[in-house]
Amino acid sequence: MKKKYSVPPKDKKAWIDFTNKIGDVFPKDNEVFNKNNKIKKLDLHGYSLVEANKVVKKFIIKSFENGYKKLIVITGKGTRSKSLNNPYLSRKYSILKHSIPEFIQNDEVLNNKISKISQANLKDGGEGAIYIFLNNNKKFKG
Repeated sequence: MKKKYSVPPKDKKAWIDFTNKIGDVFPKDNEVFNKNNKIKKLDLHGYSLVEANKVVKKFIIKSFENGYKKLIVITGKGTRSKSLNNPYLSRKYSILKHSIPEFIQNDEVLNNKISKISQANLKDGGEGAIYIFLNNNKKFKG
């Protein structure tokens, strides 16, 4: 028979202190508001390339229509990609990281809504995320 493990009081207190300091936990797709701009975030972890392209297109169009200025799209770095089993894909090729910006730039509908795409700062995902800066949608409303 297995011996039942009980958590020492010191460890229990440390865990409670830690969880109290975490703060609010937000869902993967959440809105963050800073002083001047509305920022919206999308996390693509777990999506296939085809799914990710569809989700990103819908995300950008809806965000543009709702007046967002800056989007953060988390693509991941691709370091744990399951593509190693596919001999037609390079081991060094991070599928979403490279293809999502290219997909956006080659889509005329999306390209007209975007002023700039750049790599995110480290605090927002660094090499595993991109910023998408949207044009002012008031110019496009007739």
